[in-house]
Amino acid sequence: MITWSEFKTFTLDQKVSVLFERGTFVMAIRYYNYKINLYLLGKDYVEVFVNHKHSSIEKISLLDSTHSRMKFYYDQIKLPTTVIGIK
Repeated sequence: MITWSEFKTFTLDQKVSVLFERGTFVMAIRYYNYKINLYLLGKDYVEVFVNHKHSSIEKISLLDSTHSRMKFYYDQIKLPTTVIGIK
């Protein structure tokens, strides 16, 4: 299993390949100029920021459970309590 610390050292192309081969697509949201695809990779949720105007992936990052865009995820799916900071 790939850990986040290992995954974040990969190039963008390597990250895309790993997510395609080993990740599980969860859902997508619209957020400003992006379509953000949420994937589960091992125990980590990973966001892929797609710029529609340029048809390109601009960023792949670990899900920030404190960010205000979490409300868009909450409206559509039930995330584990460890993701939303409840213990």
